[in-house]
Amino acid sequence: MSERYSGPLRPVEFAHAAITAALMSAIAVLSMVVPGAVVFAWAGAVPMGVLAFHHRARAAVATAMASGMISFLLAGFGGLVSAWTCVYMGVICGQVRRRGRGRGTMLAVAGLWGIVVASAVFTFLAVLADLRTVVLGAFAANVHGLGALFETVPGGAGAGAALHRLADVGLERWPVFVWVSVWLIVVFGCSFAWRILTPVLRRVVATSAAPQDLFPVEPDDGAPQPLPMALRHVDFRYPGADRDTLRDLSFTVGPGDHVAVTGANGTGKSTLMRLLAGVAPTGGTVERPGPVGLGKVGGTALVLQHADSQVLGIRVADDVVWGLPQGIEVDVDGLLTEVGLAGMGDRDTSGLSGGEAQRLAVAAALARRPALVVADEVTTMVDRAGRADLLGLLGGLSRHHDLGLVHITHYPEEAAGADRTVDLGTARRASAPAPSARTTARPPLGAPVLTLRDVHYEYDAGTPWSRAALRGVDLTVGDGEAVLLCGGNGSGKSTLAWVMAGLLEPTAGSCELDGAPVSEQVGAVALALQAARLQLMRGTAGDALAALAGYRSDDGAAITGALAAVGLPADAADLLVDRLSGGQLRRVALAGLLARNPRLLILDEPLAGLDLTSQRELIDLLVAVRDGGQAMVIISHDVDHLDRLCDRTVHLARGVVDAEEVA
Repeated sequence: MSERYSGPLRPVEFAHAAITAALMSAIAVLSMVVPGAVVFAWAGAVPMGVLAFHHRARAAVATAMASGMISFLLAGFGGLVSAWTCVYMGVICGQVRRRGRGRGTMLAVAGLWGIVVASAVFTFLAVLADLRTVVLGAFAANVHGLGALFETVPGGAGAGAALHRLADVGLERWPVFVWVSVWLIVVFGCSFAWRILTPVLRRVVATSAAPQDLFPVEPDDGAPQPLPMALRHVDFRYPGADRDTLRDLSFTVGPGDHVAVTGANGTGKSTLMRLLAGVAPTGGTVERPGPVGLGKVGGTALVLQHADSQVLGIRVADDVVWGLPQGIEVDVDGLLTEVGLAGMGDRDTSGLSGGEAQRLAVAAALARRPALVVADEVTTMVDRAGRADLLGLLGGLSRHHDLGLVHITHYPEEAAGADRTVDLGTARRASAPAPSARTTARPPLGAPVLTLRDVHYEYDAGTPWSRAALRGVDLTVGDGEAVLLCGGNGSGKSTLAWVMAGLLEPTAGSCELDGAPVSEQVGAVALALQAARLQLMRGTAGDALAALAGYRSDDGAAITGALAAVGLPADAADLLVDRLSGGQLRRVALAGLLARNPRLLILDEPLAGLDLTSQRELIDLLVAVRDGGQAMVIISHDVDHLDRLCDRTVHLARGVVDAEEVA
């Protein structure tokens, strides 16, 4: 939450402001249109408060202007007032929380702001006499009507008379009445917003891995000059951590250099990427001749592990130039040809395979004519053939372009083509109890649990854009059996996983679990996603596991037992999810899924992003789970070492089962 940058709205601030303005406008309009929903408008203070907590004041100003204009156009003056009421409530509460102050400060600020608002409303009504007559007349009519309603209720005569007197006093002494009522509304509204916003902001703070920006934005004070760069005795420690993630690291990168960074999970490779992108170290120095220029022309470009997070355009050609300033000429066709995507400029990006998406990310990076490219684990989600092609592409970047390349990987063999290698070593692993060993032999395989007969699946079926992903798949999985499903990128593996989990219904054929359609038994099949982080929706490992398993978050015994089942110690429950290593993320997600006792467990690319040691540990764990009688399907293009886990292998190609073999 740094305030050092004082330029125009950052892209992330602009995006958050736009989303918040749209949400607040919707709430304001609903409060005007739906009878009795006026108080509901105050709920708009929550998104506004979160925005004010995270971003600078100018983001709140932009949100106020946008939401006010939209609300006024859709719901008139009342909508404008409703939207701006949410603005000041959220800004006051969010800014007070941002500065670490409490309820007393909020009430003091609200009281002062109430004076300003009450004085402004009083002046406004004093000058515009006709409008004052309409506003006060509407107020009196509503209060008199409410009083008359009370008089019809037994015992309500007193309340009705009091309301009539209130209406008369409001008309007779309107200056005092307007000023006091507006002031009270401001103070009470801010108190209400504080009460509902406080738990939200507590969770926001608790789920933040670090208070600093992931990739800080620099002042626009000159052309980017990230190279030559020298790291000298660099240390980095996250706030609240008891040890350094990086320690005494020194190396240099110059134009034309190809530097490989290797190391096991947990050695700080992704942290190093952030330092190269501009995050300041906590010890030592990072020397550059000028700004990092992250994402800017001539600056630093990142190519990340999950290409989908970087593909923003609808068409391939659109994505190459996405976000570039006007006036920058880009040879889109030439770049696509260079990265192996010749003639694909008009293709829809949603239909790209993992390898094609990574190539597109490289093309988009090159479109910025970067001085430095940082590639972080870019081969993780790519099959073997695509991995070789992608490594060849990366290896030629520093030779064919005037740039430096830092390739971060946990595969030592991928570093062979680099000019030099920086080895971050082996992670210091916390001791953990091993999963409970079985004392009996593995039970024999049982009857089929899952049966697929002639399964077809077509995306956008019935439209001109239809695309067949599965074409007549036949497959059975027995009780206690482990099946390896392999195939290249784009072969249909992930689509088949969603069909087997009941999340997609076949467009033809059948997929049955225990004799009934699996789509009618959602939850009986557990699906572990490629990116385990997406399934962990709470701040700490224990809370995330509990949410996934259906436990109460305070059920410590159940959480500890689930962690022990996957070889994690009890104190892992208190770790922030964003501080977990890749292997720990997968174990926590697996613990939550296994706690639900699924009939079938599907793991989509479970070894992706793990070093060799972590892969072996996870396979050992899965063998123990299999030996306990759990049926499972493992989907992977990285088949090394999986033969001792899986009973047979099913090869998928172009949406059909190409071959089967017994392990």
